[in-house]
Amino acid sequence: MAFHGSARPVVCGNVNLFPGSELGHKYFCVNSTTGSTSSGLSATQNPAGPEQPTGTPRHPASLGGSTGGGAAVPQPHSNPASEVPSPAEMEPDRPIGYGAFGVVWSVTDPRDGRKVALKKMPNVFQNLVSCKRVFRELRMLCFFKHDNVLSALDILQPPQIDCFEEIYVITELMQSDLHKVIVSPQPLTTDHIKVFLYQILRGLKYLHSAGILHRDIKPGNLLVNSNCLLKICDFGLARVEEPDPSRHMTQEVVTQYYRAPEVLMGSRHYGPAIDIWSVGCIFAELLGRRILFQAQSPIQQLDLITDLLGTPPLSAMASACEGARAHILRGPHKPPSLSVLYMLSDAATHEAVHLLCRMLVFDPAKRISGSDALSHPYLDEGRLRYHTCMCQCCYSVPSGRVYTRDFEPPAERPFSHSYEESMLSVWQGKDPLLGIPRKYPVKKRDEMKTLIKIEGVVNHRNMCLS
Repeated sequence: MAFHGSARPVVCGNVNLFPGSELGHKYFCVNSTTGSTSSGLSATQNPAGPEQPTGTPRHPASLGGSTGGGAAVPQPHSNPASEVPSPAEMEPDRPIGYGAFGVVWSVTDPRDGRKVALKKMPNVFQNLVSCKRVFRELRMLCFFKHDNVLSALDILQPPQIDCFEEIYVITELMQSDLHKVIVSPQPLTTDHIKVFLYQILRGLKYLHSAGILHRDIKPGNLLVNSNCLLKICDFGLARVEEPDPSRHMTQEVVTQYYRAPEVLMGSRHYGPAIDIWSVGCIFAELLGRRILFQAQSPIQQLDLITDLLGTPPLSAMASACEGARAHILRGPHKPPSLSVLYMLSDAATHEAVHLLCRMLVFDPAKRISGSDALSHPYLDEGRLRYHTCMCQCCYSVPSGRVYTRDFEPPAERPFSHSYEESMLSVWQGKDPLLGIPRKYPVKKRDEMKTLIKIEGVVNHRNMCLS
């Protein structure tokens, strides 16, 4: 992404951030010599955290964009997954990711020649809990309509319910994920960090406005393309927000390094703040190129958090279990040491650390929300860069750039999970799964058989397609 007529480094556009034939190449190349990750500023700031930066969020037009007249036309949005590759660009089908609930393959859709991602969900009907989880994830993927949230393009379904044992979901194929970007040896500029963080929070605001908690935000679940476009993925642990605080929620959520303190301390009820904590950990990881709280156990994880934030007050531990509260109180009192965040890198500026400190708050009730985080001055430039040449909500005309009225739109309606109440058995779950609406209807059953060409990827016998 470049500001036309300026000397700023190129961050996206026609720059290929993942060179070579391998999708998800570990090298994150940019045309820039700035943004090194060396040890940064001296820790001489207020240990309780920085003061609120001056200034208010600004419209992209006031930051250098335009709503018409005089502005150079930005580079158009490019979506590699929507383009039909040439025969020379065709790659063999291959696995690109593995998870607890399935495997993802890069495949060529024979219906239009596009490279897409196909996720196989095996053993869907082992028990009622698994059935509900899969149905919830599929309905969410069909519900999502947002540039920064991965959604389903199609769902391959068997013609008969008797042999319905696994599900195949087609989604857009992204080139890499943020974890691979962070661990690569190439530098990340401040511009990259701002654009990535803006898109994460933009997608998270959409999810939270729909009443959805992701519950597993981590770099590996943030897919990226060579033009810096980012999408949140993997909703296997996602659920609808629980309005009743007396109803208990599972604690087996979120990868440990990105787990919020209220979950670590055994809170039986939590809300969107757990996702914001995860984003704060990722923000620090982008700045320092290393995991912020990398512990061997949940108890050590909690200790590392209190080493940075200090011993929390009793009011912040109101929902914690007795054992976790006793562990905190039994140890020595720790003062906050937030000033060390300035040493993450040269990119850890005053504005960056202020926003980071608002995310990494022990008490979830005082943690910043996704909407408020998007209004922070640190993200003004990320907003400008995203809406200047990356988004699909704004467009260019000969006289300049026309911006949308709402840069971070909420969901049109809350996500409904009332269907789960009617599922009382595994067999009852098969009918609604078959009836999930598909965005693109399958033309022919034979084309479903040839969607994956590698032997053993799809068990055609189980799908009743042989």
